[in-house]
Formats: sequence, structure tokens, C-alpha cells
Amino acid sequence: MAKLAVSCILFIFFINTLFQSASAAYNVINFGAKPDGKSDATQAFLRAWSSACYSNSPATLHVPRGLFLVKSISFNGPCRHRIVFQIDGTIIAPSSYWSLGNSGFWILFYKVNRLSIHGGTIDATGAGYWACRKSGKSCPPPTRSISFVGASNIVVSGLTSINSRFFHIAIDECVNIMLRKLKINAPSWSPNTDGIHIQSSSGITISNSTIMTGDDCISVGPGTKNLWIERIACGPGHGISIGSLGAYAAEDGAKNVTVTDSIFTGTQNGVRIKTWARPSNGFARNIRFRNIIMTKVFNPIIIDQNYCPDNHCPHQELGGGQSVAVDITTKYKKEHQQTSGSKFWLQFKQAVHRNQITGHKAYLFQ
Repeated sequence: MAKLAVSCILFIFFINTLFQSASAAYNVINFGAKPDGKSDATQAFLRAWSSACYSNSPATLHVPRGLFLVKSISFNGPCRHRIVFQIDGTIIAPSSYWSLGNSGFWILFYKVNRLSIHGGTIDATGAGYWACRKSGKSCPPPTRSISFVGASNIVVSGLTSINSRFFHIAIDECVNIMLRKLKINAPSWSPNTDGIHIQSSSGITISNSTIMTGDDCISVGPGTKNLWIERIACGPGHGISIGSLGAYAAEDGAKNVTVTDSIFTGTQNGVRIKTWARPSNGFARNIRFRNIIMTKVFNPIIIDQNYCPDNHCPHQELGGGQSVAVDITTKYKKEHQQTSGSKFWLQFKQAVHRNQITGHKAYLFQ
């Protein structure tokens, strides 16, 4: 914990430095973007990014008020100096669900360092894609709204993400990412619209955010360590989930994950750990769920070591799953004489002997 505290102090120092005013400014309108929501602004955004990235001094890329239509786009680094990406308007994706291609992303930040993104709204216009999925038609691969891959020292603050076709925000192979004061919104029935997904990353902080979506509010994948989640309002959605872990024999686990001071309302699950029941190097270690308040949550706490999403897992081995070490302190609000939609407060599914469940306290209050 001491190392984590030192890391947090250093990260806060970095953030204060990052938020200092930049000396060069690049407005996307000056590069040809039109704020009408109809004209393709993709190339204008790329030209503005290139100028900011290769600037000889710290830079601001400014998206002013208005609607800016942007197709699949990749902001590549590394850049020479820190960049502030100031969004005062709305970035909108084309309505056609074929328009973003097969890349799997809409807005990608690749190998970018020292970036802060402030404010604004991104609208992935997911309704058409959700309808395609529901109809059973042939649909293109799902696209993440914002992806950070191989990035470091990133701050995202005050951003609103709506109508994602897949994950709203995805973090992969990143170091030192802070997400705060976010608003994430998709209908409760929208498929696979996780709010935030993290994997193979370290030093991630998510705080003071509201997440309403059709899948996990936050999902934590293999290779995640030193993740701090606090003051999250989750619901509707599927709660906060660690895993699935152990799908492959050689796979990193998840460790040093804390979820604290958060509220779950009307979610399918509260907090969940799910691992495949097969031999693997994967694990869930030093997991802490603290000061959690749940209201009308169907499955408050689940630890599932026999995870099988489609019930066709012929290679599952009871007792072959990964070890789990978790500390839990939760509160559950009683509603109309019904504590939850499930009979069980804390569910273990095919749990094996290598688990360490400590400090579990469940409070039921009126």
C-alpha cells in the first residue's frame, strides 16, 4: 500500500504539470473541419493532431462548439510535447453501422504520452448497430468508442460518452491513466456496451463518474494491476466485473484492484469475479471491494470459478481454476422487503480451496 500511495502522489504531481496552460493552439476549424454534423471532419482532425504532435512546444488541440462528424481515426504518438485535447463540442460517428470498417475502433490513441482530454461529448450513434445485432443479420465487427493502446500518462476529465456500439472506453497495454468526472450512457438493453474496459495495464485510476450502460460498468481483464476505482455511480448495467480470467493456460492475472465508496443501483450484478475452470497461470489477487452501497441489485456479490458464458465448455475442470484473494465490505439497502432478486447475498460457484476471502461484511439497512 505504501508503494501505491507514493505512485499516487507522483501521478498527481504529473497531472498538475499536465494541466498547465499550453503555448501553441490548433483549432480543428482552421484545418477545414465544419461544425455542421454532416461534413466529414476526419482529415481536418488528423491535420490538427499532426501539427499539435510535432509542435516545438506544448500544444492544445481545440474542438469548439458544434457537431463534428468523424469516421474511424487514429491519433498516433509519440509526440514531442504534452498535448491538451480540449473538446467543447460534440464528436459524432456516421450513423451507418458499416461506416467504421473492420478495425474495431472509432477513436484510437496509439502510443501517445502526456495527453489530457477535457470535456465534450462523443456520440457513437450505436442504435443502428444494436438493431443489427438484435435482428441476427450479418453485422460488422463491434467498434470501441475510445481506445488507448500503448499509451502512458493520460488524463481524461469531464468527457461524456453516449451510444457506444461496443466498449465506451478501452485501455490496453497502458501505464498511468486517470479517468475522472466521466458520464457514460447507453440503454440498458444495448449489447456489450461496457463502460470502461481495462487489460494489460498498470496504474489506472477511475473516479467520480456516472456509468449507465447495457453491460459491465467497468470490466477488468487479464494483466491488470494497481487499479483504483472510487466514487462510481453504476446502474443500470451489469456491475463491476473482474474477468473473465484464465481462458488460456499462459495468461497474466489481475492484482491490486480496489473498488471503494461506490453506489450500484438497479444493476444485474454488484461486484463479480469470474474465472474459467481450466489450468492457467491466471489469478485474482489482492482484490478489495470496500464501502459499496447496493440498491435493487439482483446478484450483489458473485465469485464464479466455473465461468462458461455459453454453457458449452467441454474442457472445464472442476478445481482447475485460478486462485482468488478478495476483501469485501458492502452495504445493501432493503427495498420493499426484498434484499435482492437472488436468494443469495454472496454466491460462490464451483469455488476451489485456493481462495482467501477476508473481511467480508455485509450490512443490510432500511
